[in-house]
Amino acid sequence: MQQALGANRETASPHATHDSSQKLKFGHDVGFQSELRSRVENFIKRTSLRQRDCPRMYLKTAIILAAFACSYGLLVFVAQTWWQTLPLAVILGLATAEIGFNIQHDGGHKAYSRRFWVNKLMAMTLDMVGGSSYVWRWKHVVFHHTYVNVKGHDTDIDLGIFGRLSPQHRRRAFHRWQHFYLWPLYGVMVIKWHFYDDFHDVITGHIGENRIPRPLGWELALFIGGKLTFLMLAFGIPFLFHPLWSVLLFYALVAGIVGVVLSVVFQLAHTVEQADFPCVDTHTGRIENAWAVHQVQSSVDFARSNRLVSWLVGGLNFQIEHHLFPTLSHVNYPAISAIVEKTCREFGVHYTAHPTLGGAVASHFRWLRRMALSDTPA
Repeated sequence: MQQALGANRETASPHATHDSSQKLKFGHDVGFQSELRSRVENFIKRTSLRQRDCPRMYLKTAIILAAFACSYGLLVFVAQTWWQTLPLAVILGLATAEIGFNIQHDGGHKAYSRRFWVNKLMAMTLDMVGGSSYVWRWKHVVFHHTYVNVKGHDTDIDLGIFGRLSPQHRRRAFHRWQHFYLWPLYGVMVIKWHFYDDFHDVITGHIGENRIPRPLGWELALFIGGKLTFLMLAFGIPFLFHPLWSVLLFYALVAGIVGVVLSVVFQLAHTVEQADFPCVDTHTGRIENAWAVHQVQSSVDFARSNRLVSWLVGGLNFQIEHHLFPTLSHVNYPAISAIVEKTCREFGVHYTAHPTLGGAVASHFRWLRRMALSDTPA
């Protein structure tokens, strides 16, 4: 539990290879972080809450993997008509997103189990569905979780020329329509991830402006093996039973569903009207707020009372709790959210939660429109 509040501790060793972020510092903590950690630790001890290795998480994993395997098997080996293949492709896309939200996410954050090999195995489910657990750890666990919503450091808010998510990014003329065209474009992001992003990052040794060490030894073998496994599942096996056009069409459909679902859930947590996008002082290399305050004010919760949403998105609707306690199993976020919110209010830290999923979607739409129409939004 000592490392649960403070994702920056997880990134201590990677900083040695990260030139652009090495100088970036946060403001001084005024007791908020230590008090919050103490309260949550006491709550966990008092309630005997299991921080990891939760039976609910094991059951959830079995359900998700069964849905993935069944929908894939039926789609490839059984389905013949469009009214059979279409719903199976939708289920497969949603099951793939569920693997990302729940299984690999907790495993990659070491929040799934106390055992290293279990976390590693769960994280590797991302390799099975087309991503790279090695690259994801650097991109998400290290850079995003430490420097969330900071331009040049958090590449999750960088869409290149395609869109403008942050006030610090350049606004282009065609962005004026981004609040309409970005939604389907989110689906293309996964295809780009499968065939370009991971390879580019590993070959160049960079994720955006951030340096990363290239994988070696077993990590390189897992990277290559994961990509080959994905290609076999996505194309190799289906080619044996279906024509090329059909395989490509349904790959695009499944990948598009995964891309839209993954992207939108992330955007609802960080690129909405209430989230901070802090600037770095160019002279001191410092962000004004302390690390824990920065995590709270650059993240937004949504639909916290909706158990179905919480189950489906792997607790990522409790984004503030996740950023403060990344090594705590996501099934525990609802239990600690009241403590986190209360402590934030007492210390004057701005804590925001949209009551509904629809409200969060509307806020993201308004933020995209604001970023499209103004260089200096209020």
